[in-house]
Amino acid sequence: MALKIYTKTGDKGTTSLIGGTRVPKSHLRIEAYGTVDELNSNIGLCRDLLEDDHSRNILLEIQDRLFTIGSVLACDPHKETGMRIPGLVEEDVALLEKEIDHINDLIPPMKSFILPGGHPAVSTLHIARCVCRRAERSSVRLELENMEVDPIILKYLNRLSDYLFMLSRYCAHILKVQEIPWRPRV
Repeated sequence: MALKIYTKTGDKGTTSLIGGTRVPKSHLRIEAYGTVDELNSNIGLCRDLLEDDHSRNILLEIQDRLFTIGSVLACDPHKETGMRIPGLVEEDVALLEKEIDHINDLIPPMKSFILPGGHPAVSTLHIARCVCRRAERSSVRLELENMEVDPIILKYLNRLSDYLFMLSRYCAHILKVQEIPWRPRV
């Protein structure tokens, strides 16, 4: 018999962390890894909309790292999980920085703030960037509440939002879509 997807153990609003600790589904840790999962899904959509193979491959790497982050955040930091969960390394952050620098060399300099839009791929990358910032805020909240977040997770999410912004600009550039400058009313 196939494993059932539903367990009914969460029907009263609780769930288990990796390690077995039951917490409310509104727990900060659940919010953090749930937002990372949402980000991962948005990045999958971005991959589907992009035609540039290099960028698609980088986004696939990022999705793998986000699954790692979600797994780490889903663990009770005070219990032994009994599972081998991969971790992030500085090279993961360095890859994002390398990609940001590479894109920066290919696109015109920014002369104003840019409004999201112009093409579905560009807009979707901006949505992913915003979800990434929310995942970062959720992770910072965890850390501020003394719920132990590996500092490299915060660093990676911070750099990832920068990468997604630059990728949105690069995407507009290769699609020959005019960026929309923000012109504040005076």
